[in-house]
Amino acid sequence: MARFSLLSLALLSVQALIGGTFAADAAEQVDESFEVPTVAVTAQAAFPASEIFGVKLVNGHPTQALVTFTNNEASPVTVNFIGGSLSTLDQESKLVRNLTATRYSVEIPAGEKESLSYSFATEMHPQDLRLSLASVISNNEGRFFTVYAYNGTVSVVEPETSIFDPQIIFLYFFLLTCFGGVVYFFYTVWVAPYFPQKRKSAKGAETSKKSSGVAKKAEVPVESPAVSSATTYNADWIPAHHINRPEARKVKGTNRTKSRA
Repeated sequence: MARFSLLSLALLSVQALIGGTFAADAAEQVDESFEVPTVAVTAQAAFPASEIFGVKLVNGHPTQALVTFTNNEASPVTVNFIGGSLSTLDQESKLVRNLTATRYSVEIPAGEKESLSYSFATEMHPQDLRLSLASVISNNEGRFFTVYAYNGTVSVVEPETSIFDPQIIFLYFFLLTCFGGVVYFFYTVWVAPYFPQKRKSAKGAETSKKSSGVAKKAEVPVESPAVSSATTYNADWIPAHHINRPEARKVKGTNRTKSRA
């Protein structure tokens, strides 16, 4: 099943990059050559940055594989494509994902070695899978062969996070701001109304009394000097006949003199 997936991937790449007519002829030759490989070429893949504690595929980060080819043929061969697939570890070995195939078209002379770099990236749930890497090579006769470079267990993991990451710092600040806003709202709505109000201090009370007295004094209208003097003297020592003045009497003599005249 893994061979079938790699073959399909190689044929699709050939159709997209080389053309339909040549791809059809190449597919027939690939079908024949896949049955009984007769090419004396070996390939071995290594992961310089990922196999310290086992091969780990970090999500979002490219994984680099260094594929070394050894040509034991009497004639040069050409490395056309390198691709791969990820499958489950059970007996059925279900295909999970096909990796992107990369075109090289690198010719390796007879009896020589050549190392090619192949990179791919993953975005999957953390799990253990089986990684298969293979290459499609051709000889001088135009026949295509599949040479496997790696078939082993790998682990898909998430990238390591740091507390000094700017995105993590911004996330912490945003969450802290939201939490503070919720606590303040809860305090002002459900907690603050149940606390007694603070009493004013003595100095504050005196200041308020003074300000209120000044305001009342300002509201009282100012009387004229005449009115104030008339209403403020002491009338106990003044004789009554001076206070109660007699009314003026009418004089009748004036009318008689007018009539006589």
